[in-house]
Amino acid sequence: MDIYTTVEEKYLQAIEELHWGELPKALQYFNELITFDPDYARAYFQLGNIYHNRFKDYKTAGYYYKRCTELDADFPEVYVPYLKLVITLKMHKLVKQIADKALRVAGVCEAHIYESLGLYAEQQQNFAEAASYFKKAELFNAIQDEHNALREHQDRIKSKMNSTKKMIYELQG
Repeated sequence: MDIYTTVEEKYLQAIEELHWGELPKALQYFNELITFDPDYARAYFQLGNIYHNRFKDYKTAGYYYKRCTELDADFPEVYVPYLKLVITLKMHKLVKQIADKALRVAGVCEAHIYESLGLYAEQQQNFAEAASYFKKAELFNAIQDEHNALREHQDRIKSKMNSTKKMIYELQG
């Protein structure tokens, strides 16, 4: 890394390259950042996002997200994608740990955390728990478009809960 460039300037260069679609150059800058300053959590977060969303290399993305939380546990942007990743990888023990940790960090979107937990509970066929999480997500949400999506989640869960109820037939005579 150039001695005349600060870590923050290099980070902004990498973000700009990413914004303009120059993925190889952005990767180079982020890796240079980590080489120069191994404790720069934001670079790990960005690398986690790249490996998660662009390359679908979930294990590598998990490493970078985890490293980011180890370096800066109060970095709010990492928790939603990290939680979604561990849900995708079916890392059941980590789901609750990451969610609990995320809900204690200022700046984390609680609505997104609860929505992810609701989707996870739904995958596990735990519809009552999913309904509870979706309701909490709705209470923390402030965006109208997301409110409609949360309503759809709740309606879907109600439908699933009703479909799993036992039918009771009465004889009329």
